[in-house]
Amino acid sequence: MSSAMATDLTSKQQQILQYLREKAATKTYFKSRLIAQELGMTPKEVGSNITALQNGNYDVEIEKWGYSSSTTWKVSL
Repeated sequence: MSSAMATDLTSKQQQILQYLREKAATKTYFKSRLIAQELGMTPKEVGSNITALQNGNYDVEIEKWGYSSSTTWKVSL
């Protein structure tokens, strides 16, 4: 993805996208609660920002996977 395409993202969305890119090489499932802890956000912030990333054309595929104790996201590169 070019940096020009990333400029339409908020700083939180850019942080989450970068986090998922780095971690998705070795991991598939992510809980909003754990992403929030890593990035200093609330799980609600992560959830609303991931939804925006889902709808964009980025180099990661994000699918809502489960809701137990925290929303789980399936992420693939």
